[in-house]
Amino acid sequence: MKRRVVITGIGVVSPNGIGREAFWEATRKGRSGVRRITRFDASPYPVQIAGEVKGFCEEDWVLPKDRPHVSRCVPLAVAATAEALDDAGLQPSVLSRDELRQIGVIVGSGGGAQEFTEEQYRLYYQGLHKQCSVYVIPSSTAGTLASEISMRFGFRGMSHVVTTGCTSSTDALGYAFRHISTGVMNTMIAGGVDAPITLLVLRGFILMRILTSKWNHAPESGSRPFSADRDGFVVGEGSWFFVVEEYEQAKARGAHIYAEIGGYGSTCEAFHRVRLEECGEEPARAMQLALEEGGLPPEAIQYVNYHGTSTELNDRIETRAMKLAFNGHASKLAGSSLKSMIGHPQGACGAAGVAATLLAMRDGVAPPTTNLHNPDPECDLDYIPNEARALEIENAIANCIAFGSKNSALLLRRVK
Repeated sequence: MKRRVVITGIGVVSPNGIGREAFWEATRKGRSGVRRITRFDASPYPVQIAGEVKGFCEEDWVLPKDRPHVSRCVPLAVAATAEALDDAGLQPSVLSRDELRQIGVIVGSGGGAQEFTEEQYRLYYQGLHKQCSVYVIPSSTAGTLASEISMRFGFRGMSHVVTTGCTSSTDALGYAFRHISTGVMNTMIAGGVDAPITLLVLRGFILMRILTSKWNHAPESGSRPFSADRDGFVVGEGSWFFVVEEYEQAKARGAHIYAEIGGYGSTCEAFHRVRLEECGEEPARAMQLALEEGGLPPEAIQYVNYHGTSTELNDRIETRAMKLAFNGHASKLAGSSLKSMIGHPQGACGAAGVAATLLAMRDGVAPPTTNLHNPDPECDLDYIPNEARALEIENAIANCIAFGSKNSALLLRRVK
């Protein structure tokens, strides 16, 4: 018999708010964290905006002597994990070794330490060999990111990284759900982190012609999911982590439960490195699989957190997938895209959407899709334009779509 799996802690470092409640306050009020890039000089390039996390002190979470030897993802992930643990009422410092062995870590990240590795190459090719980190190999390895969290808090269970592009953190939560529901683990720290605001990443996306270049003068207006005048996404960064645990354990220790993970679906179109197949069948099937695992019909869902990247292709085909997955209920279903306010934090985006959805369920307020004043006629569903809406949410879907034809979805439901 499968065990029930619940989320009891949320931690956030986001472009529009550092800390869970600051993030949620900004999100429900439609406040953007997209600004002009300050990480490096972007003035020579056609794209000069991003969802940067401002005001975050990395040295609060990584010792100054260690900071040159790890990626920005490490302090971002550690900070969000610490908040999630505190929110869940878990104190690793008072746990026994055997108890720590029962807590695992699973991180979703599209790029991992990409910005760290890029900096190491810059130092090397500029002849600054002695400034390269002695940990250039381990800290550039994707798997070490989860180890940094495990080492910081002493967790001795499994410590893995999932990197499946933009679905990475949705898949990380899905794998945490699987491990707990099947009895392999009781508690998992799961979520997503990415820090892709680097010169090489920016230039790569510019070459692909999928970033918006029209809003350098008004960064907060740049990410425009489902809008007829959208012209590409805004790259973002951030960290969203959760304490995921077995229901009876959470109930026994009196933990506050945000929601239950009721189902997880993942598919692949096997179609193209970056393009989506026009039919929308596989993203629809990922959502259907999540619903089927949770034993719910489409009509039981009140809210969808969209992938909603602000690219012409994604938004149109995601809308088509919704109509396939939910049939006639799609036109009655409210949903929104968080990326309109934070940009696209790559592999962390699924976790970001889950965080927003859980807080929406808690407060009965669905966040808006901002900058949606002129909807694309082919994007004709209810995307909660521009202003939050009072909405009692019993069941929700968090949807993600990735490069490489990947699709993943999670079913979240209120625990009664």
